[in-house]
Amino acid sequence: MTDDRALSAEAADRLADVVRLQPTKNKELQEQWGLESGSEVHQYLESELGEYYYRDDNSLIRATPEAADLVDVDPGVEGGGSDDDGVPTVIRVPELQARVFRVVAGPEERSESVVSVLNKVRAEFDADPPVDDVRAALQSLRRKGVVEVVYRTVPTFRLAAAREDIDVEVTDS
Repeated sequence: MTDDRALSAEAADRLADVVRLQPTKNKELQEQWGLESGSEVHQYLESELGEYYYRDDNSLIRATPEAADLVDVDPGVEGGGSDDDGVPTVIRVPELQARVFRVVAGPEERSESVVSVLNKVRAEFDADPPVDDVRAALQSLRRKGVVEVVYRTVPTFRLAAAREDIDVEVTDS
C-alpha cells in the first residue's frame, strides 16, 4: 500500500495512538482524541487512516505493520508468550492501566471485582480515579491479553500470566 500524500501532523499523532493502544476500540480512541462519538472515530479512521489500520476477527482496531514504521512508535503489545500461552511479553499503557496491572489479582489468586481493584489503586497509589476509568483500564488490559475475566456474580479480573513475565511501559497519555 502506498499513499502519495503525506499525513498531517494530527493524522500522524492519531496513527501513533492507534499503534500504541492496539488492540483498541472506537471508545478508547474517542476518549484519547476528545471526539464526541465512536462514529466520529470511525469516520476519521476511514477518511484519514484507512490504509494504516484494520479490524481483527474480534472487531478490534489494529495498525498495519507499515503504520508502526511510518510513525516510528512501538506497538502497544509485543510478543505472544514463548510458551504459546498467547500472553504478550511487553505492553505499553497509560499510567492508570499500569497501576491497575500492578495491583490486580495474580493468575493464581481469586479474581476480583472492579471496585476491589479501585480500592487497591486508592491504597497503593493515593489516587482516586473514577470507577468507570478503572473498569475501562481493566477492559483494555483484557483486550491486550494480560488480564482475564472470570464471570461470577459480577465480572471479576485477574492477571493472565505472572506479573514478572510481562514488562509494562508507561506511555504519555
